Amino acid sequence: MGKIIGIDLGTTNSCVAVMEGGKPRVIENSEGDRTTPSIVAFTDDEVLVGQSAKRQAVTNPENTLYAVKRLIGRQFDEEAVQKDIKLVPYKIVKADNGDAWVEADGKKMAPPEISARIIGKMKKTAEDYLGEDVTEAVITVPAYFNDSQRQATKDAGKIAGLDVKRIINEPTAAALAYGMDKKAGDKTLAVFDLGGGTFDVSIIEIAEVDGEHQFEVLSTNGDTFLGGEDFDMRLIDYLSDEFKKESGVDLHSDPLALQRLKEGAEKAKIELSTSQQTDVNLPYITADASGPKHLNMKVTRAKFESLVEDLVQRTIDPCKVALKDAGLSVSEIDDVILVGGQIRMPKVQEEVQNFFGKEPRKDVNP
Repeated sequence: MGKIIGIDLGTTNSCVAVMEGGKPRVIENSEGDRTTPSIVAFTDDEVLVGQSAKRQAVTNPENTLYAVKRLIGRQFDEEAVQKDIKLVPYKIVKADNGDAWVEADGKKMAPPEISARIIGKMKKTAEDYLGEDVTEAVITVPAYFNDSQRQATKDAGKIAGLDVKRIINEPTAAALAYGMDKKAGDKTLAVFDLGGGTFDVSIIEIAEVDGEHQFEVLSTNGDTFLGGEDFDMRLIDYLSDEFKKESGVDLHSDPLALQRLKEGAEKAKIELSTSQQTDVNLPYITADASGPKHLNMKVTRAKFESLVEDLVQRTIDPCKVALKDAGLSVSEIDDVILVGGQIRMPKVQEEVQNFFGKEPRKDVNP
């Protein structure tokens, strides 16, 4: 009986863990990272998955597939898919059965085939660590996923060579990570999950029945087009606007420069969660007739907060709706759990605390 792995198949990043001595252990991938970008790219002669795909995303946009989770198990004509088409540089096409498929490298593929590549990388990450084959997994999905989306996720696991034993709701998995199943009595939690590509908030009730804990998702709400990447985008636009004022050069028209700017902006954003200011320094970012140009700018936390103020505010309305749908008031929430990389931004934590009127739990790595 081999080990069962747990996979968080995210819109932007994915993660894999295994139980070790009664505790889950997140496994680093071959690059030494605890998360792997959920990106698959097709080049002339190979298929790239993860960080290597992300690094060439801007220079090979039509063949770099990201955020495929927004399409999995969906019909082409659904509103979310139509919205996605306007936002991504790769082709989304209608399959014969009406499903949303993607096209890259001249081939049409179903979203589960792409997700399977990511799951395959997670599987290999676990196998390299464990030193044995892995054949079984549990995979998490958003609480709002319907049967078709859940089945498509299972299919992706199967294509990757895994028997998917359970599909678990993400907010339930988050509650379990916080050991909420160890506490006596009934509890009502809010799980606030602001990831790289999507935001959702769920209200969960944990009832203790004969010593067993039962989890029920009372309500869920959010925005499938709001996440950390939108925060990055604001910084990218600001930096390129300032650079254009200084140098007269528009970096948006230079894919190589844009790729570096994107990486620089993400790094700066992360630094601003712990520092009051940071330097974005990109030498030789581009050149014109007068010679090479360097980008070197200071960004303060206050400046960044002002750039993303409306994005942070957009997380609050879904919280109100989720509470209303659950028939609860803010005071009836016992605990608030923060999940997702973007919740590391102090401003986000502050707004969540203001809304729920209590300090959110952040004692587990989101």
